[in-house]
Amino acid sequence: MPVAAQVLRHAESRPFHPALHTPAGTLTYAELAARALAVSPALLSGPGRPLVAISLREPAEVITAILAADLAGATPLICDPAWGADRRAQVLGTVAPDAVIDTLPAGERAASPCHAHRPQPGDLAWACFSSGSTGRPRAIVRNRWSWAGSFPHLDALTGLTADDVVLVPGPLVSSLYGFAAMHALAAGATVVAPGRWSETALAGQLDRATVVHLVPHRLPAVLNALDGRETLRVAVVGGAALPEDTRVRAEAAGVRVVSYYGATEMSFVAADADGKGLRAFPEVDIEVRPEPGGSPGVVWARSPWLAEGYLSDGAGPLARDAGGWVSVGDMAEPYLPGGVLTVRGRGGGAIQSGGATVVPEDVEEVLRCVPGVDDVVVIGLPHPELGQVVTAVVEGASVRRAMLEAVARVGLDAAQRPRRWFVVPRLDRTPTGKPARAVVAARLAAADPAFRRLA
Repeated sequence: MPVAAQVLRHAESRPFHPALHTPAGTLTYAELAARALAVSPALLSGPGRPLVAISLREPAEVITAILAADLAGATPLICDPAWGADRRAQVLGTVAPDAVIDTLPAGERAASPCHAHRPQPGDLAWACFSSGSTGRPRAIVRNRWSWAGSFPHLDALTGLTADDVVLVPGPLVSSLYGFAAMHALAAGATVVAPGRWSETALAGQLDRATVVHLVPHRLPAVLNALDGRETLRVAVVGGAALPEDTRVRAEAAGVRVVSYYGATEMSFVAADADGKGLRAFPEVDIEVRPEPGGSPGVVWARSPWLAEGYLSDGAGPLARDAGGWVSVGDMAEPYLPGGVLTVRGRGGGAIQSGGATVVPEDVEEVLRCVPGVDDVVVIGLPHPELGQVVTAVVEGASVRRAMLEAVARVGLDAAQRPRRWFVVPRLDRTPTGKPARAVVAARLAAADPAFRRLA
């Protein structure tokens, strides 16, 4: 998926067009190409496509190293800059990269069309870690075409062009944000990459942005920060279900929302560009296969956009069948080809309580509407008679149990309603910003004093 060849072409045709705005400053396409070409010789290592771990913090350095690895014929593996030395060693020990880049060599030279590796669609051109909500990083590798081939389809859905300025307001270790940056560079657009989420910095970042690519729960803060600006025209939203009221609010502000559903292992599965529901992404076949007990079933997909799998034969939710279909266990309502796909969340997180199957995301969607709730995680705690009891952990300073229960009575079936309620100042999150469900569950099971029981 890395797009070094496209960046070199843009450097020749539009050398002074801004490629990157980061905390370190601005780089034109000519400057970005020159830096990548300067670094790539250090990564040349003979035949094969070595795995190069990129452990850098500044976004411009991360992107430079990604492009340099691509030029050299290496596979870049993006590390989380928040990892300490011990954590990084532990995680990288499971995949054994051929090299680790933790500093960039000094010096630059002029961009040149001559470089060592000629890109091919089947190149293993991208590797990243995905922890989902489990907190256990898995390294996923994919070939160049599995993402780059989808670029024209996403361009058609969003209208992205080389004249756009794309805000990527999260860490590039996230496959969503890494994809967003590479997709924009391939198009010749300008990328605003702060490297981390900062609500206080949004106003300044949005001065330049015409497109933003982010996860759903960040979009309301972006809309708050617009403050009458009319430059932002499209929000590309992926990673979880988008509340309908957020879409309505965005469109009232003149921002068209293109949302999509997928997974790091599967890439794009379905997209919603008009607010009428998720439909199959171009060149994707979808099946929802029934499970024992009826609806919901499990989502399976077949497409050119699928990842190769996990590095070092790592374990994960990715399953394949003999027909080329894959699944990560996400659940959905029954589906007819060409129709709307209604996703209900990850099957592995389902709560079995008193013979009923409760999908946490269904409960969370209702509870997020309660005044005072900033976010919520629903988990199942062990229960001697029910098997598990539905438990809600709420992030919010002023939330009241009475209001939570009142909304739950109206919006949820009896089996779905939480029986235990806790509040925390701030939920643990994955690098992409999604609540880290397993971490929250582990802290609650350990009686962490930060979790206050709501009476």
